[in-house]
Amino acid sequence: RELETTLIRGDVGVRTTARLIERVRQGYKDGSLTKGEDVLEVFRAELKAMWPQADRSLHFAETGPTVILVTGVNGAGKTTSIAKLCNLLAGEGKTVLVGACDTFRAGAVRQLEIWADRLGVEIVRGQEGGDPAAVAFDACAAAKARGVDVVILDTAGRLHTQDPLMRQLEKLHKVIGKQIPEGPHEVLLVLDATSGQNALRQAEEFGKAAKVTGIMLAKLDGTARGGIVIAIREELGVPVKFVGVGETPEDIQPFDPDAFVDALFESDPD
Repeated sequence: RELETTLIRGDVGVRTTARLIERVRQGYKDGSLTKGEDVLEVFRAELKAMWPQADRSLHFAETGPTVILVTGVNGAGKTTSIAKLCNLLAGEGKTVLVGACDTFRAGAVRQLEIWADRLGVEIVRGQEGGDPAAVAFDACAAAKARGVDVVILDTAGRLHTQDPLMRQLEKLHKVIGKQIPEGPHEVLLVLDATSGQNALRQAEEFGKAAKVTGIMLAKLDGTARGGIVIAIREELGVPVKFVGVGETPEDIQPFDPDAFVDALFESDPD
């Protein structure tokens, strides 16, 4: 019961919690767990094992630019997360170019330009209201011509219920592939850690349109526990790659399952 309460309070969700609890019960039945074992510790270990290192690392192109497509709903923290990712990669010695493919939201291109200028990274932009696929194409072409290591493409924030915008993601995939056949190498979905169960629905729908390869969990610096990513991993197989823990470009960390799971349990007020 204590375990169940902790998981539900941590935003893991009822369905996934029930499935995980059933595994513990099954462990007692088949003898893999004994009555004397600390169930919480066994369970923590199982949750931590859900996130192998190979899944949590970015996959880079063997030759030429690596293309990272970043998507998410409005307000999730997408643009700030892109700035953090740029800063992280630049700190690793990689050259970065951003493509401002969010031509839909007023001010989005300018917002990204400000970040790019602050961080000293190149930017390719189009006009507000222009074709985002054309920006993606130009950004990939520029990256190849300039020998850039990583291209990060911003996309319009969209609700997972907005079919035309979701279809636009499919078009972006095709256009990127024309310039860089293996691209995009990563499709990162930015999720707000405070959004709870709605994040699972977002991951499901974005996964259909954009073949999501990883999660960037934003806004994990407050009371949010972000346990919904356990449900996303359990039900959709999508790993968390990074977490945002503040507002500055430095406030990004590679996902650490040990620290995450420990915090999930330690934040339980009971």
